[in-house]
Amino acid sequence: MPSRARLCRAVLCHAVSLAVPGRAVPCRSARTCGGRRRAHGQEGGARGLTSPLLASPLPDGSARPPAAAQSGVSRTAVCCSICGFIQWMSRGDMAKPLLGHRSMEGDPSITPAASRSIGVLGSGDFARSLAIRLVCSGFKVVVGSRNPKRKAGLFPSAAEVTFQAEAVKKTDVIFVAVFREHYSTLCDLADVLVGKILVDVSNNTEINHHKESNAEYLASLFPACTVVKGFNVVSAWTLQSGARDGNKQVLICSNNQEAKRTVAEIAQVMGFTPVDMGCMSSAREIENIPLRLLPAWKIPIFLALGLFLCFFTYNLIRQVIHPYIREQKNKLYKIPIEVVNTTLPCVAYVMLSLVYLPGVLAACSQLYYGTKYRRFPDWLDQWLQHRKQIGLLSFFCAALHAVYSLCLPMRRSHRYQLIETAVKQSTLGFIALVISTLHTLTYGWSRAFDENQYKFYLPPTYTLTLLVPCTVILAKVIFSLPCIQQRLLRIRRGWEKGRYVKFVLPSATGEYSSGETSSNV
Repeated sequence: MPSRARLCRAVLCHAVSLAVPGRAVPCRSARTCGGRRRAHGQEGGARGLTSPLLASPLPDGSARPPAAAQSGVSRTAVCCSICGFIQWMSRGDMAKPLLGHRSMEGDPSITPAASRSIGVLGSGDFARSLAIRLVCSGFKVVVGSRNPKRKAGLFPSAAEVTFQAEAVKKTDVIFVAVFREHYSTLCDLADVLVGKILVDVSNNTEINHHKESNAEYLASLFPACTVVKGFNVVSAWTLQSGARDGNKQVLICSNNQEAKRTVAEIAQVMGFTPVDMGCMSSAREIENIPLRLLPAWKIPIFLALGLFLCFFTYNLIRQVIHPYIREQKNKLYKIPIEVVNTTLPCVAYVMLSLVYLPGVLAACSQLYYGTKYRRFPDWLDQWLQHRKQIGLLSFFCAALHAVYSLCLPMRRSHRYQLIETAVKQSTLGFIALVISTLHTLTYGWSRAFDENQYKFYLPPTYTLTLLVPCTVILAKVIFSLPCIQQRLLRIRRGWEKGRYVKFVLPSATGEYSSGETSSNV
């Protein structure tokens, strides 16, 4: 492999040779490009490197001699040197990623782990799955257990099951597959654990259950060891079935770079993608990841349930409780089908409008402060980030409404057909919201002035659902006005209100005039 200095010298030599006719500068790195000449074509061939400067005639009108005659260097050598220079640049510092939490997959500094012995302390389900995966990956596995004779039948025959002290002595990398409460039982092994790499794979039962992470607690118990947090986001089923049936990423963190690299090599050989999460302080966050169920869906789901309960209670009062109190009619049969079917389109309609409402509020904030660089409030920022989930839940409610409508006679389901079709067209976005609003207004305009529709002095349900969509549509219409639209567009392109640059220019009254004028931009 040629050095970078030699490739740079080759490129500079050829550049001087081409720029100065008649000067032949020998290239000492020509032997490094010999293997590439066949790919670039024969030396001096018609498909060689062409240059407009070399193809132009000389000042006296005569033809310019060939490039090889001018510089004594072939075009192929120049092309080869440039290729070598490009490869050097691709391997340099410019090719390094800028992100701290980066994947280690494909990192040339990580070499495949040799056939080393790996220790596993524990005999539970995860320890057994981990041992199976390590054996299938070509490692020699030594399992440490307090009852090796009774637990030997649970592990593959290729794995050695022995006492914990013996397993620690035979290995340098040890997976600690025991619960946090049982870490103290390993204190008797403190002398033989000196200098070992301990991989903590445990999780907590609650988020932030302890003041310190399990990995930090393990490191405090064994200060002479190097603790690495990893493999806690991988389930036992994934270990047994392979990376194709689960998440391939293995989050790793430690204060020792060499220990992290060793564990990353093991994860890579096992078929997973190691991800460096930094120092040991990240272990607390890594341990909380498996406890978070659909973190991006938590707020939208609670929002949908809250809207459903509100509209369901409202419709229950109007359609079931009011007839029972005023007319002594029992209409409980309407609850599972009709009341629910009346509630679902209301939830879908309101949630569809809630997808566009945070954008309207963000635009109002930008117009008020005259800048796009002011941070939104946390609640608005969270709302903007959950718009996709809110829209999908809106579509889900519309789909359920369509299923419920099949259980009703056509005379009752046709009134919901238009709004259901509009909501299902998720790609139409704002057009679906406008169509749904027009449908609701057309359907309820005559009923809005009928006093019989106001049961317990409560307005019909559709009038409540119109509040948010009409606000969104009215704001969108206002923002589409040219005067406001142009101002908002300037703000989003970087313009800020109240900030300008003052230029002081000399006056143009005379050549020697000392007058000045100012211009504000």
